[in-house]
Amino acid sequence: MKIIAFVGMPASGKSEAARIAAEMGIPVIIMGDVIRKEVLRRGLEPNDSNTGMVATQLRKCEGMDAVAVRCISQIKDAGSDLIVVDGVRGIAEVECFRREFGEGFVLISIYAPIEVRFSRVQKRGRSDDMNSIEGLRNRDERELGWGMGKAIEASNIEIENNSTLETFKKDVIEVLSNYLGKNLTE
Repeated sequence: MKIIAFVGMPASGKSEAARIAAEMGIPVIIMGDVIRKEVLRRGLEPNDSNTGMVATQLRKCEGMDAVAVRCISQIKDAGSDLIVVDGVRGIAEVECFRREFGEGFVLISIYAPIEVRFSRVQKRGRSDDMNSIEGLRNRDERELGWGMGKAIEASNIEIENNSTLETFKKDVIEVLSNYLGKNLTE
């Protein structure tokens, strides 16, 4: 089994890369859905403040790898030799996945400058998005506090996402294609 996880700062392109993977027929597990589900379970409005608060509380109460731990059963139940995980947020999650899946775990970081990321945030319109570049900086700091910087440094591959969507899509397909059709038990 090969697990390919995307890591990167907010709005760097992780979800877009996961969407491309899904278009290629690769099952996708979205780590942020664990948090969004918990926000709704608690009866909270799914905005950036509540989502961040719940994510921080989960990590404080259950450990910094709490979201990864909650995703492992979904990954195993997916029934595929190749799975993409969208949204690693910290080094503890990387370590959790590496303990569980060993060399079958590949981490891909996606990089985009903050100005590019903020313009994307303004266009995508998710309920948990920020409405100012300062809000994005605050979210960056929150996620860096979870070990995001160390997770990015631990990546096996980096994809730059500071050009067109077409260029990014080509780059993602090129990287993911390296894992399709191989003997994934190696």
